[in-house]
Amino acid sequence: MEKIIFATHNKGKIIEMRAILSGLPIEIIDAEEAGVKEEPVEDGETFEANALIKAGYVATLTGEWSAADDSGICIDALGGKPGVHSARWAGEGVDLAEFTLSALEGVPEARRTGCFVSSAVLVSPTGEHWTFTGEIKGRIADALAGEAHPKLPYDRIFIPEGYDVTFAEMSMEEKNGLSHRGRAFRELREWLEAYLRKNS
Repeated sequence: MEKIIFATHNKGKIIEMRAILSGLPIEIIDAEEAGVKEEPVEDGETFEANALIKAGYVATLTGEWSAADDSGICIDALGGKPGVHSARWAGEGVDLAEFTLSALEGVPEARRTGCFVSSAVLVSPTGEHWTFTGEIKGRIADALAGEAHPKLPYDRIFIPEGYDVTFAEMSMEEKNGLSHRGRAFRELREWLEAYLRKNS
């Protein structure tokens, strides 16, 4: 294994993944760099299912190892929404963080709880796959704070448990040490380290 294609066109996610997997003798490239322009329809009912759809699509097209994640925010006062629809529940052109704040208008701080969930899936060229999951609890802020990385809008309103600042107000290193995606990909990193030792 010399290369993993990360099945995303989201530059914010690829920056996070490269940081978490840095130091491994594996090249990390995104779907566009691999020549994959199209994206499959993410119609799974779970984060894991959507991640598998994306990684499987790229692995099938390229014949290479591929990884993908599907992440979202689940807000208790909204019955777990937006969940797997986190990227698209507000409609085209709508700021997701602002839309979420408006949906929570009038909800007291004690009930503004929720969690970020991430499922990362690694798919081999032969179609085998492995799943790694991360979750972090927290609360939803009353107002936008900080500057989010591209296509990571909820970072401006999510305050992780035990902190008083949003993800968007943290450095990338600090966020990666805490975040749902960071936890999922650290599990992936441990798997890769074991795989490389076994196959060296």
